[in-house]
Amino acid sequence: MTSSLWLDQPKGEQAVTFRRLRLTGAAVTALAVAWTGPQVWASEQHDSAPVPTLTWSDCQDGFECANAQVPLDYREPQGKTITLAVIRKPAADPSKRKGTLFLQPGGPGNSGVDFVRGNYADLPAELRDDFDVFGYDVRGVGRSSQVQCWDDATYTKAVTAAKGVPGPDAYTPAVQQAADFDQACQDNAGDLLPYVGTQYVARDIDLLRQALGEQQLTYYGRSFGSYIGTVYAAMFPKRVRALALDGAYDPEHYTNQPYAYDRPQYLALDGAMGRFLDWCKANQSTCGFGDGDPRGAFEKLKADLDANPVPTANGGQANGYTLVYRLMFNINEGKVIWPSFGEALRKAQLRDNTSFLLRPPSPASYDFLNPNVVVECVDKKYPTDRALLKRQVTTNARLAPLLGPAMAYGPPTYDHQHATACVQWKGEHTSRYSGSFHAKGSAPILVIGNTGDPDTPYQDAVALSRELDNGRLLTFKAEGHTAFGRSVCASDAITNYLVDLKVPARGTSCADETQPPSAEPTVAPPGTTLTELRNGVSERIDRIGSLR
Repeated sequence: MTSSLWLDQPKGEQAVTFRRLRLTGAAVTALAVAWTGPQVWASEQHDSAPVPTLTWSDCQDGFECANAQVPLDYREPQGKTITLAVIRKPAADPSKRKGTLFLQPGGPGNSGVDFVRGNYADLPAELRDDFDVFGYDVRGVGRSSQVQCWDDATYTKAVTAAKGVPGPDAYTPAVQQAADFDQACQDNAGDLLPYVGTQYVARDIDLLRQALGEQQLTYYGRSFGSYIGTVYAAMFPKRVRALALDGAYDPEHYTNQPYAYDRPQYLALDGAMGRFLDWCKANQSTCGFGDGDPRGAFEKLKADLDANPVPTANGGQANGYTLVYRLMFNINEGKVIWPSFGEALRKAQLRDNTSFLLRPPSPASYDFLNPNVVVECVDKKYPTDRALLKRQVTTNARLAPLLGPAMAYGPPTYDHQHATACVQWKGEHTSRYSGSFHAKGSAPILVIGNTGDPDTPYQDAVALSRELDNGRLLTFKAEGHTAFGRSVCASDAITNYLVDLKVPARGTSCADETQPPSAEPTVAPPGTTLTELRNGVSERIDRIGSLR
């Protein structure tokens, strides 16, 4: 395949190609190497992996695209390969060029190619002038051998049957459904599954760094992209120039103590929803939902939609689970979206299917959700004790009553619902990274956390900044997920760090989140949104219009 074919295909043909595992045999078969675990890998095995040759071709609007061949299994660096789709846009001012800036989206499951293409125009001018802006679809995602476990029809059936208010007997069916998902993964993508973990992703990045002629890595990663950056720094600390890790993970909990990671995420999501409902009660004229009791109205709405789903324009139906699913993602926007939440919830009460909270997950969502579950089941090591699983899942649902039950007992979708699938995961964890995460000897690494983040709790960013030998924490006192593009203060600090290596002073915080109107509507100040930098896949997390 030439370097531009993956962009030139019709959309339907692309979907087929994305899901096909593209593997090629090497000219020379590598000798078998002993497997001693990801954290104690012999350096010569990685060093013997061929650096890919990138043959760039124009792919519209000034972007250049290519394919990179990297080892499928780094234990056999000269063996079979997997094809990664990459994209870049050269520095706007060649006289200022400092190198290449890697942009890594969240997920796991979001396309880095789309992330760069969709966000380039909104990047600060300093970044566009000084860097070639680069991204790629990580292994198992998008154009890089998309992982598919359930097909669209199976996922649609599962999410349509799910409930916003699951009954008392919901646990056992949830575990069986997760087992069915796991089996579909083995049946449909078993040859790829062991190799999509973040250790191998970090190794891919280091080969791409070399292919681009960079001595060190300059990197911005948001959400799960922050974890990828963390693993890269841990494995290659001397190769770090600047890493900005926005919406950071606690890597030790995420990888080695996943129940300790899951619980705060449930609580953070429910906490954010609760703060919105409290605002709604105090600002009824602006919110327009709840008639003085938004919490009670929300609980009733979930149950009413479960009992009588709303037909959608495309022939589907939306129920209480649909409502929870959309709230879970869209609440990442922060306070600026709260008035729109009130309006959308009111529309849902009126059974108006134009409410963006009543749009069921789409095929684009499933392209995201399949690898989202798979990568986390490879990266994380859950205890196999089924009694412990039940205690953890039922407790999470009880402690997070607003949104938690739907996620705890729903089909395998986003982070909160992975335990039931990952405890039963029978695939290998070949490409997982288990630590350590100190990145000893690295350049300063910037960690960014939001105090009200519903997706990656603030304490995770604090934990990562302390775990890193040379981490520096930047705090954004705000609701919503990630800071870059939502705060002029944080965006400037991140940009100055990436361009000039200026690390914010210890204790630096930003508090310039756009507030929801209490009377007259206002708009976000210019420069406080970077569109998909916050949202990921636009069809998965609906936008409700420009916030600028």
